[in-house]
Amino acid sequence: MTSPMTSAAVQELQSLRLLQERPRVLHLQLHRPGKRNALDLRCWRELVQVFRDIAQDPECRAVLISGAGAAFTAGIDLAELGSLLAALPAQDAARRAWALRRHILEFQQSFSAMERCPKPVIAAVHGPCIGAGVDLISACDIRFCSQDAYFQVKEVDMGLAADVGTLQRLPKIVGSQSLVNELAFTARIMRAPEALSCGLVSRVLPDKAALLEVALEVAEAIAARSPVAVQGTKVNLLYSRDRPVSEGLQHVATWNMAMLQTEDIPKSVQAALDKKGPEDVPFAKL
Repeated sequence: MTSPMTSAAVQELQSLRLLQERPRVLHLQLHRPGKRNALDLRCWRELVQVFRDIAQDPECRAVLISGAGAAFTAGIDLAELGSLLAALPAQDAARRAWALRRHILEFQQSFSAMERCPKPVIAAVHGPCIGAGVDLISACDIRFCSQDAYFQVKEVDMGLAADVGTLQRLPKIVGSQSLVNELAFTARIMRAPEALSCGLVSRVLPDKAALLEVALEVAEAIAARSPVAVQGTKVNLLYSRDRPVSEGLQHVATWNMAMLQTEDIPKSVQAALDKKGPEDVPFAKL
């Protein structure tokens, strides 16, 4: 069945493209290939709206995000960033600061909306993933890349500290504060083998075609499982990431006092007894 997200409203997207290539899986492309998918102001706004809509789409159970053309993303569109800074109110420093803070918080929401979306999000990275691209993939649940991919926390080279998620999320992904500090202080490039060894990505594929095929297969495997189970798992993983183990255990106990009553459990058990896979179970929409 076609997802509501592939309706006419989605066709109005300009910096993004949304496709449905597998059942219950949406494929979101950064779609400014002529600009190496640099994130313009329209793209930041579209990301928020798309992921808010996906969160409410009962047909969608998993999302793949990739880049059109030869790059995943070159990061924020510097020309548009310059225009934004130039348009700050010509008032005293305090008022300019408040206006700038509002813009930063709006940018942060673009990736936080992706993280908060209960549907798992897989990033498929090929070529350069620079600056805001690292912020973006840090908000994804699963990250794969091609052999030609490279990653760069570029902000210090532009004279600023990264401010839309990398400094907060990346240390919890790679598990080495020293490595994160090195990357953030020096803006050095991290290539695919190192990204795999440090845990930034969990698979490296030979090329973009193989990358997208494997990422879509994983998304399809996720979408075949109970949406109650998968989305509950994501919610609890995120909740527990930022809290002590004891609080996470309390939260999942409260969560499952309701969710263990789902019809998906007896359906899944019966399928296992019948030697069937989850893809054979007609789970209801969520």
